[in-house]
Amino acid sequence: LPPAEESNSTDGAKAPKVNCEERNVTGVERFTPQILNVSQDLMEFLNPNSSDCTLVLFYTPWCRFSASLAPHFNSLPRAFPTLRFLALDASQHSSLSTRFGTVAVPNILLFQGAKPMARFNHTDRTLETLKDFIFNQTGIEAKSDVAVTEEDWEGPLPSVLTKGIDWLLLFSLLFLASFVMYATVRTESIRWLIPGQEHEHQE
Repeated sequence: LPPAEESNSTDGAKAPKVNCEERNVTGVERFTPQILNVSQDLMEFLNPNSSDCTLVLFYTPWCRFSASLAPHFNSLPRAFPTLRFLALDASQHSSLSTRFGTVAVPNILLFQGAKPMARFNHTDRTLETLKDFIFNQTGIEAKSDVAVTEEDWEGPLPSVLTKGIDWLLLFSLLFLASFVMYATVRTESIRWLIPGQEHEHQE
């Protein structure tokens, strides 16, 4: 039976790279990513002694790529209920970003236990490419009826950019403007203080 053998060999090539222990979802009602706050450490959420898998997203609230990815990431737990999904603000967890080389955001890592196994490198960050990534890594098939809904746009991961950075920009501009004014006033007053300086300019 050569054809059967062929299909086996292609399956062998597609064998999951990460063998995830799927979690028991009995009694779980809401399948959404969990967002870590400043005081929560990622390592407390990853169990080094287990082989369950967690997809961790490093994002920042003012990065527009993070914002456009958000609804897709929010819908993923419904597509893969047996996996865990965490998200953390990379600007608040800078030591982790350095540790896992997630300097650019958004950055998605697949962990098994507490060990990073794979990084999502696709620039097209949609539910479909994420589902393919998870399937290629774990062999776990996504539920077919999951789509990005209006609720996914609302949260828990924010799809609206925060304005935090604008205040910073505004503050910088105000500071710069006041500094320029201060410097101008100072040089004007110095010019009046030094006698004969205006004559030098005329010559």
